[in-house]
Amino acid sequence: MAIDIAFVIEDDLHSQAEGAFATFDEALAELRLRAVLPWDQPPNQAPCAGWEGCGRHYEVVEYDVSAVPWRRLGRWSVLRIDAEGPRWTGTNP
Repeated sequence: MAIDIAFVIEDDLHSQAEGAFATFDEALAELRLRAVLPWDQPPNQAPCAGWEGCGRHYEVVEYDVSAVPWRRLGRWSVLRIDAEGPRWTGTNP
């Protein structure tokens, strides 16, 4: 049985999925784009009422999508974005 893999960008602070990708590198490329966007504009603006004092904590989560429900295979903290700017937290961009 083949395992189908998806790499999902998740905002750990707000429990939001932010897109699914076929490879880790594709997810990382999306986060590189987000790192150059303003923190207070979509998609980086936090969805909470107090967004001015908040931010995003992006992680890449690897899932086996052939399982029901999906089975998590790995999780990597990658990027934090807030008023202080972008900070790569794990994987070197």
